[in-house]
Amino acid sequence: MNSQALKKEIFRKIAEYYRIKKAHDKFIPGESRVQYAGKVYNEEEMILMADAVLDFWLTLGEYAKRFERRFSDLLGVKNVLLTNSGSSSNLIAVASLKSIQFDSRLKDGDEVITPAATFPTTFNPIVQNNLMPILVDVKLGSYNIDAQKLDDAVSDRTRAIVLPHTLGNPNEMDAILDFAEEHNLFVVEDACDALGSSYNGRPVGTFGTFGTFSFYPAHHITMGEGGAVVTDDEALASIALSIRDWGRACVCPICKLSVGQLCPLGFKIASLAKYVYTNIGYNLKPTDIQAALGVAQLKKLNDFIEKRKRNFKILYSEFSKYEDYFVLPESLPKADPCWFAFPLTVKKNSNFTRREIISWYEKFNIETRPLFAGNIILQPGYREIRYRIAQDLKVTDQIRRSTFFLGIYPSIDEERMNYILEKTDEFMKSKT
Repeated sequence: MNSQALKKEIFRKIAEYYRIKKAHDKFIPGESRVQYAGKVYNEEEMILMADAVLDFWLTLGEYAKRFERRFSDLLGVKNVLLTNSGSSSNLIAVASLKSIQFDSRLKDGDEVITPAATFPTTFNPIVQNNLMPILVDVKLGSYNIDAQKLDDAVSDRTRAIVLPHTLGNPNEMDAILDFAEEHNLFVVEDACDALGSSYNGRPVGTFGTFGTFSFYPAHHITMGEGGAVVTDDEALASIALSIRDWGRACVCPICKLSVGQLCPLGFKIASLAKYVYTNIGYNLKPTDIQAALGVAQLKKLNDFIEKRKRNFKILYSEFSKYEDYFVLPESLPKADPCWFAFPLTVKKNSNFTRREIISWYEKFNIETRPLFAGNIILQPGYREIRYRIAQDLKVTDQIRRSTFFLGIYPSIDEERMNYILEKTDEFMKSKT
């Protein structure tokens, strides 16, 4: 048996293993956990990952190139840079705007507008790069930055906006981009929750200077750990690549010296370029094994989007019956969200609290989550950071006390969804 025949036999055994393993995956109401999110895969992902393992190209290789090309085509962007996480993608994007290679770079103390209701690693790169976060409140229901309050946030030191599309819900991009253009601001879109979402027919993550994505198992597709930075700016793409790859000067995908061309950096010996560092960088690459997983997942993205949207509609219909007690999720007319989860805020006049309803769900093995960090500046790790608040954070503080979300990811099938609906109705009947 030659190596290719043996490889085919290995793949056949993997598919057989998956089928046997899956046969034991039965949902038992009350005993099985209804997760809010998780990995969705079959033998295709396992086979491609095994293929990468058998090739034993451990760092980024052919699968990474394949994923980056397909992701670029999907979004319609010029440059895609794979990373080891969405968090790293955010760090790279902000650090690139502060690079000494960038003529219009951000400087220490420059201000960056961002919502206070956020995820830590959306917010952290601002602080880590010695920039000043300017915190803006969000709108209840959309949970995105309130574009009407941006004028109160801007000053002569403001240089950028870091903008998460919260839970996959697109921001008011036309108003925000008009504001950014008026004040000459960079825009970093955190689309880690929002793959598959669009605004006015255009994918989110493609409007700003940079867009960032996450492929953590909870997200729309997964690499286990993984992420991406996207941009149409060629100069910033090279800087981002340098920062991802230790900060080194050499950023050519294929060394030009090795194919007989002139080195664009002026080096005459290829190895020297790899030990000249033009940025303060990191090693933030994933492996090709992860990229192989991503290639298989991308093929299923449309199906994942369809199932998320189906589950969102089912929950929206359910909770519309109880609109006197909950703030339902809202999206803009131009937005087509592929929601990450289903957010709910318990209204102030309800005769139950968030703690009561999430305790009920957890009692019956239905996972819930609060809306990330709530008000980020009230988290223990942020007690000594410098920041400025634009107006007040009333909605953000309400979210911290009263908002939670349920899962809608593709593995929540009809049986699991009916179980969620049943337990929701039981709780609401006991309270109303």
